[in-house]
Amino acid sequence: MDNRYQIFILSDSLGETASHVARAAMNQFINKDYVVKKYNYVRDTEAVEEIVLEAAKHQSIVLFTTVIEELTQNIKLICAKHNVICHDILSPVLNQFETFFGDPPARKPGTMYKLDDDYFERVAAIEFAVKYDDGKDLRGLKYADVVLLGISRTSKTPLSMYLSHKNVKVANVPLVPEIPVAKEIFQVPKNRLIGLTNSPEKLNEVRVERLKSLGLSSDVEYANFERILEELEYADKVYRQLGCPVINVATKAIEETASIILEITGLNIKLK
Repeated sequence: MDNRYQIFILSDSLGETASHVARAAMNQFINKDYVVKKYNYVRDTEAVEEIVLEAAKHQSIVLFTTVIEELTQNIKLICAKHNVICHDILSPVLNQFETFFGDPPARKPGTMYKLDDDYFERVAAIEFAVKYDDGKDLRGLKYADVVLLGISRTSKTPLSMYLSHKNVKVANVPLVPEIPVAKEIFQVPKNRLIGLTNSPEKLNEVRVERLKSLGLSSDVEYANFERILEELEYADKVYRQLGCPVINVATKAIEETASIILEITGLNIKLK
């Protein structure tokens, strides 16, 4: 029998909201062993009954985001019937907004992910980030909202993908001491260039882990401390030449760094 705590997530859409809330909460309980089970597009009582019956077999909590009012009430009733703890994430907010606006909510599932212009812009931004990742095609730099620069393992690709989901077109280019800086980079307006750096200790740690994951020895130049210092010095020199802002990602989460980038470039105003 699985003795871990079980977090059941129910949604009448994708369930991303409840997933983010659950992750944020569980980060405050780092010593707990748990598993998350997510159920998307749950829209009938029979499905709820089946899921809650499964939850009742474990130490479980049910988190749910449903906008269909009847379904929401049924989830609460079924959980109570089977003595399963549940928490309605969305209804309290909807109720407050109803009071605030003086109008009831539409209560239509999936409106967050409707196929509107915003959706297609996001898809285009994601495709852009993939196409112009890791300096694969420098012709795209002039079309980018943001161009990220950095040596290996400074979070260029994760940041590109995260920002692309916010409709930002991002290209990123690696900096390598043996390779001259491409002329296309000097043609990018300074307000769209962001230099990324990291601490040598953190770079050594992540590079060693990267080599291990590839089944390679850590005793190579890529993870050598002197080599890392050389690369960092080279990157700093390039950033000074370009006159671009620099962000040290050593102690920052991707979300935090992305927020700083949006603030520096002024894109946070555009996205509001």
